[in-house]
Amino acid sequence: MKKIIAIGGSNSMKSINKVLATYAANQVNNSETIVADLNDLNLPLYGIDSENENGIPKGATRLNNLIESADGLVVSLAEHNGSYTAAFKNAYDWLSRINQKVWKNKPMLLMATSPGARGGATVLQTAKASFPYLGANIVADFSLPSFHVNFSEDGLINPDLNEDLSQKIKMLEEAL
Repeated sequence: MKKIIAIGGSNSMKSINKVLATYAANQVNNSETIVADLNDLNLPLYGIDSENENGIPKGATRLNNLIESADGLVVSLAEHNGSYTAAFKNAYDWLSRINQKVWKNKPMLLMATSPGARGGATVLQTAKASFPYLGANIVADFSLPSFHVNFSEDGLINPDLNEDLSQKIKMLEEAL
């Protein structure tokens, strides 16, 4: 059985990106999903002075080990002012201090969603351009616009978006 790590790029307790990442990861056949919640990491704001004084936080090491143990990753990014959330960027920065190849070349389905019609398109483009430099093997990407209109507890409501996501999940399965 394959191990899929689902990461929502937000520290919101009701993160729609965590919901989407978990949903998509749970659709991967013959796999177990482990959700990595940024709230559970207890990471101080990254800074070289903090690292020199206190070392790498245990939460960052835990997340690094979790990614290392994964067969595949499903990452869904929230967008704040056109970029990563501060919580995600902070975790990402700490991870890069452990190993520059943060994503360890694991097959990744990269996603974004938002309440708005663009579905986190800007942050998704940023991540698609930059993640490969830090060891991402992005095998597919997906943007879900208007989360509250297009998603319910049963999954994607819009049949075209559902079919698109299903195809992206198949691409991840093939890469595992």
